[in-house]
Amino acid sequence: MGFRSTVIKPFANKIARDIDRWSSQAVKAQEKVFKSLINQGRKTKYGLDHEFSSIKNYRDFKSRVPVKDYEGIRNYVDLIKQGEKDVLWPGKPMYFAKTSGTTSGVKYIPLTKSSLPNHFGTARNALFNYYARTGKGNWLDGKMIFLSGSPELEKVGGINTGRLSGIVNHQVPGWLRTNQLPSYETNCIEDWEEKLNLIVDETHDQDMRLISGIPPWVQMYYERLLTKTGKANIKALFPNFDIFVFGGVNFEPYRESLEELLGGQIPILETYPASEGFIAFQDSQDSKGLLLNVSSGIFFEFIPVDEYFNENPTRLSLAEIELNVNYALILNTNAGLWGYSIGDTVKFISKNPYRLLVTGRIKHFISAFGEHVIGKEVEEAMLTAVGKSNARIVEFTVAPQVNPPAGEAPYHEWLIEFEKEPKDLFKFANHLEQSLLSQNIYYEDLISGGVLQSLKITTLAKDAFRMYMKSQGKLGGQNKVPRLTNDRKIADVLIRK
Repeated sequence: MGFRSTVIKPFANKIARDIDRWSSQAVKAQEKVFKSLINQGRKTKYGLDHEFSSIKNYRDFKSRVPVKDYEGIRNYVDLIKQGEKDVLWPGKPMYFAKTSGTTSGVKYIPLTKSSLPNHFGTARNALFNYYARTGKGNWLDGKMIFLSGSPELEKVGGINTGRLSGIVNHQVPGWLRTNQLPSYETNCIEDWEEKLNLIVDETHDQDMRLISGIPPWVQMYYERLLTKTGKANIKALFPNFDIFVFGGVNFEPYRESLEELLGGQIPILETYPASEGFIAFQDSQDSKGLLLNVSSGIFFEFIPVDEYFNENPTRLSLAEIELNVNYALILNTNAGLWGYSIGDTVKFISKNPYRLLVTGRIKHFISAFGEHVIGKEVEEAMLTAVGKSNARIVEFTVAPQVNPPAGEAPYHEWLIEFEKEPKDLFKFANHLEQSLLSQNIYYEDLISGGVLQSLKITTLAKDAFRMYMKSQGKLGGQNKVPRLTNDRKIADVLIRK
């Protein structure tokens, strides 16, 4: 072991013990977070408007605090941008995390002095916990890269504002900065193609041991590295490469392509960060699911997905959830988000400890005919089809075709960019169909009743998705292609290219 991994090992072991403690008493930890949030929120404008002084328990809270998305708190954020303090949380935020929404345009998510440890501290804890559980800490003694957005910040209402990944970059401690790549100047470049080429220049001859980023953009990084160096695979280039850290997307559709580029398998660490809070992380290499981050300033609520759009949906605390039920995730945080619908859906696969899977997005589904097909279902169908064929995919998305030509019945259109096409595309489509039918009873009813015809595949040219993301100004960084949509905005652009 090197110097840093040796020095940090006792601290890593302590963090692992702390995680064991709070994860074994998750409901109690959530009750403690709830009381702390209410106490600190009482004298804020939001707390006064919603009578926090009379909240004694979770039932009181639900009766006073409505579930809202960003549009529902925009008026409070606007007050903060105008210079007011004590609006959503005591004082003023230290930062705004600037992000884009599907309906809200640009969103400004507050980050406070209280909430910053949730973001950086949880990322650190996930990594140190991995070290403690596996004994693998060599990544601490070499170079690390975090493929992220620009760390350059602007002022909005006197508050430093930028992408979350860029803000977190400013929180990296000095002892770690000497290990971190790329350079600050390169990281500030907005154009992804230019930035990636410089990242390759700066890292191809370094002792890279930890690589972190969204899988499709990491794949581009690997490809450019191999093109530049002529090496057979990434392991030949970086023999000490020790761990791949990612979040935000399902890794499985990318696994085969990434492992081929790597030259084999490598340990992975999955995380679930968002601008609104660091929600969960992979705590074990032997168990499925992500450990809910119950002791880090977030009180979680859950709404059954099939009730989400009801006028008065059921709201549940962690103690009330059931396994294998899809829930919309609601956050209450020490950044001043209250009853905040983040837009994600999750389901729990364990209560001891509380581990979950991310199943999709509330607004990313297909229900043109009441089928309510969700992201997890199409991803599972794709994994099944790939597993039963010799195909390899780069990326895909699914959209409804409501008005097909020649009077055909409607169908779901799968737009797929293959790295390697299946020998029999008809069989591949049938594998997709059968998997989807087995997962979704509503879809099965519509197919068997002749309301929908079987899905159809449209194959796309090489780099179709990358060119689409570039055209939208979303190439690289933390940007992701939606797996499915309830309209044809993405599909029609992809087909025209």
